[in-house]
Amino acid sequence: MDLLKQSAESLAGRIAYLELAPFTAREIEALGTNAVDRLWMRGGFPDSYLAPDDSGSFDWRLAFIQTYLKRDIPALGPRVPAETLHHFWQMLAHSQGQLLNAARLASGLGVSGQTVARYLDILVDLLLMRRLQPWTPNLSKRLVRSPKVYVRDSGIVHALLGMPGQEQLLGHPIVGPSWEGFVIENMISITPAGVNAWFYRTSAGAEIDLLLELGPNKLWAVEVKRSLSNPHPTKGFHLACEDVKATRRLVVYPGKEQYRIDPFTEVVSLPALLKTGFE
Repeated sequence: MDLLKQSAESLAGRIAYLELAPFTAREIEALGTNAVDRLWMRGGFPDSYLAPDDSGSFDWRLAFIQTYLKRDIPALGPRVPAETLHHFWQMLAHSQGQLLNAARLASGLGVSGQTVARYLDILVDLLLMRRLQPWTPNLSKRLVRSPKVYVRDSGIVHALLGMPGQEQLLGHPIVGPSWEGFVIENMISITPAGVNAWFYRTSAGAEIDLLLELGPNKLWAVEVKRSLSNPHPTKGFHLACEDVKATRRLVVYPGKEQYRIDPFTEVVSLPALLKTGFE
């Protein structure tokens, strides 16, 4: 954004936008058996992931958050008190993977709903937050129409919540939503141009964590599970897949094996799925 502001002329038709994502599970899997868990815990920023120990990684992320709030964001234009934005970011981390509840966030901050929307727009524009929109073409169903919100880097989630190591994380209620956001970011990072990413939820409880619209009549439904022992999707997932007529059903879990649990549904590890891509 800073570089674009320095240009005195229009760049329309002469510029392409390429998002440079942090490290992905596909890129670091060869580094060892614990590489993906380490990436999930520390996040994908190079200095955080490559720190000599968890403590050094955590300290780097805390410094990143502080510097971004106090220097980088004000330098880009938005005039928001750093302490207020930090509190807002922490509230969003606690709400990882949940439906956006602007009224609750506004009440917690003591601001209006319009102000919350503006703060969220800032963090989305800076690629710090993801606002995942609901898939809503089925007008015969009562569908959830609020977006879900995710802090995009899992390491930043854990830093905002004060969890320096995996021991603290595994005993915290955020463990499932954190893993869900991690998987979703990794999958979206390798999607070809033109692919749309959504989630799906009805008021009756049918839900798909990630719905990838790869083309006409090509919808992939993804359920994210942290469990190793029983990574089976809920009944609501299957009902949702029938609603949207999903052409492929996937359960992504932290294990190594790949297998089918029924004729329609595959269980697969994140690295394996990222390797095969969208074939």
